[in-house]
Amino acid sequence: IRAYVGVTQGVTAHTPKGVTPKHLPPLATAHLRRFDGVTAMPLTDTAIRTAKPTEKPYKLADEKGLFLLVSPNGSKWWRLKFRIDGKEKLLSLGVYPDTSLKKARSDRDTARSMLAEGIDPSQQRKATKAARVELSANSFEIICREWLENKRSNVEEAQYKKALARLEKDVFPWMGSRPIAEITAPEILTVLRRIDARGARYTAHKVKSEISQCFRYAIATGRADRDPCPDLRGAIPAPKEDNR
Repeated sequence: IRAYVGVTQGVTAHTPKGVTPKHLPPLATAHLRRFDGVTAMPLTDTAIRTAKPTEKPYKLADEKGLFLLVSPNGSKWWRLKFRIDGKEKLLSLGVYPDTSLKKARSDRDTARSMLAEGIDPSQQRKATKAARVELSANSFEIICREWLENKRSNVEEAQYKKALARLEKDVFPWMGSRPIAEITAPEILTVLRRIDARGARYTAHKVKSEISQCFRYAIATGRADRDPCPDLRGAIPAPKEDNR
């Protein structure tokens, strides 16, 4: 029991089966998942909050493979133990109290549902993270900045700075995080109309041209299939004067 729960108070190998020792402190009782036939109750917020760190890490077991790992520095990490394809694995479910007991149990149940369908939740998490990283790398802002930097040596520095300033002010806040391949003509039109509405029609057309050039660069580098900007021909009236 010393190795499993990190406590020794009055626990012996002669503890009767099916009886929880009354003299065990609440923390030790919470630690027990099964000892000589004794099954602990599921965790409570009180047991978790009052769990104190010891010299070595120890586990507070909940149900269905979920447990809380209490580290010597006082941090409390949710872990899920599961088996798939004959191998035992661990899945991190966050840190208490940022991840509550209720949330940890919900995440455990989600993972167990994946397992029931033959899906490894740890591999699914890695795949989701990889997809998120890929989408971020293919965001409009990332590609647009890359395009601008690529053409920087071929234009005047003042021209480069003006283009970047326009995009940072009028485009990136609304479209910057979007995967470029998913941006539609109506999204771009909304951005252009916002610029036009403040009386900066020339700027709206300039920004449209820069967005279109960015899309053409994305197509050339294999990150977009088409440029939606030609679909917006005539959507913003031609400027009558330079009101930059």
